[in-house]
Amino acid sequence: MKRQAWGVARGSQRGSAAVEFALVAPLFFALVFSILEAGWFFFINSAVEQANATAARLIRTGQAQNATDGDGNPIYSRQAFFDEICNVVSTFGDCDEKLTVDISRFASFDALAADISNPVCRDKDDPSIEGAQFDASDYGAQNEIIRVRVCYLYKPVNPALGVKMKTNKHGFKELVALSIFRNEPFED
Repeated sequence: MKRQAWGVARGSQRGSAAVEFALVAPLFFALVFSILEAGWFFFINSAVEQANATAARLIRTGQAQNATDGDGNPIYSRQAFFDEICNVVSTFGDCDEKLTVDISRFASFDALAADISNPVCRDKDDPSIEGAQFDASDYGAQNEIIRVRVCYLYKPVNPALGVKMKTNKHGFKELVALSIFRNEPFED
């Protein structure tokens, strides 16, 4: 008799492990996928920062203003400059729907401080917002003050990721990188 009772108790313990796993597994997998998405989010954010640094470097050093092709035509037209920045973040999605590059020049730091405008980001409902919010004259000349803002839209799977970040009405988080600098002396 004892032998039979022991076998019943042992079989019920095997079932309890499956029940415990069933209770813990969803939380475990939610945690693992949240960690993976947070890593992906920071990877995209670093790419947006790199795109901003690329744009700032091209302008600050005078490459955007002075680079020409063999025929003397400017290399960095509005679209060519946008495409150069797009190359950095294009792995994460279509730049024509998610990327906005905003370049402004200012006569003084007081004028920059007075500009309290928010960064412009793409919007499905407003087709007038283009990816390139600048023209070639915004690259500025030597010693001019320039502000470069890059906005990239990212839609997380986990809604808790980036809770305090600005989110548009379509659920996209706005990743914004900013650079403010004075152009270096370069040859015109």
